[in-house]
Amino acid sequence: MNISQMQRTVSAPRPVNRGRRFATGRVVVALILREMATRYGRSPGGYVWAVLEPVGFIAILSVAFGLVMHTPPLGRSFLLFYATGFLPFHLYQSLHGTISASIRFSRPLLMFPAVTWLDAVIARFVLNLLTGLIVIGLVLGGVLAVEGSGAMPDLPALVRALGLTALLGLGLGTLNCLLFGLFPLWETIWGIAMRPLILVSGVFFLVEDLPRAVQAVLWVNPLVHLTGLMRAAVYPTYAPQYAAPLYPALIGAVALALGLLFLRGWHKDIIARR
Repeated sequence: MNISQMQRTVSAPRPVNRGRRFATGRVVVALILREMATRYGRSPGGYVWAVLEPVGFIAILSVAFGLVMHTPPLGRSFLLFYATGFLPFHLYQSLHGTISASIRFSRPLLMFPAVTWLDAVIARFVLNLLTGLIVIGLVLGGVLAVEGSGAMPDLPALVRALGLTALLGLGLGTLNCLLFGLFPLWETIWGIAMRPLILVSGVFFLVEDLPRAVQAVLWVNPLVHLTGLMRAAVYPTYAPQYAAPLYPALIGAVALALGLLFLRGWHKDIIARR
């Protein structure tokens, strides 16, 4: 072999395993299709219930409070007021609840080398985020159409509020996926502690209407900031001074970083548990 042949041999590119390049994407899509079939494909109505659940809750709230109040705390529409409070809360709950159970839900599939714990987390996040955004679009658009107010939400502000909600749900869901798997008692404690969460997240009231001492306590709840940002995106005249976008963003980002960091080292122990 002469020098020119050796140079061509050294400079020749190594073969690339193109079949593995999109392996993660294919696995995530397969997990999404599996969950869609498992959760929605076996129940009558399927995806219809994903829309009917928040619609029914908002309608009940509107009728119940409409009987004892002449006008809502903000604006003139009970439907719109409770929709703007409940929809971000519902999105967070859906993301956190499903992501925190990602490894447990996909444990049989995680025995295969091609499926990783990160695939399971990504799949549940993508599916539930897309479902939640579709539900929010349908419900919020329907409420605005029924009320005939002609109000146009501030799209950038709406995207920011929902993006922060998604980050918080993903972050706390990923962290609790770790903690629930390692410490089953923590899942019970968390569930009990979070039961009254909807009552202190600004779904039923405006924070500004409460005493200053109560406002200071509620400020610690990141969901209070998200409901305020959501309402500010829909009501042009509403500007919540207490809402700090950086606060839920910081909680979500830190929780996500910790969850991903420690799941990388402990996911096998969680998968091995029964």
